[in-house]
Amino acid sequence: MHPEIARELIAQRGRELRERACRATMARAVSRRLRATRRGAREADDFVCPAIPDYVDGSFRAVSPTVDQAAGQPGRVPAARRAA
Repeated sequence: MHPEIARELIAQRGRELRERACRATMARAVSRRLRATRRGAREADDFVCPAIPDYVDGSFRAVSPTVDQAAGQPGRVPAARRAA
């Protein structure tokens, strides 16, 4: 067999095996998640969404539930650090 054809067949086989392994990993993860849901285990997500500033300079809008929104604009609260 020509070396280039053999090389291409080997590369194709490698791609197929990697794709198959990826699908198997995904299936195991989904299966684990479903099993945990059936058992009633609620896993806490490790991801914590950072606070997103309301203004370009990195400050946040101060919203108080006692302040009437129609009466005026709420003040700005300075950010803990400067925006990049």
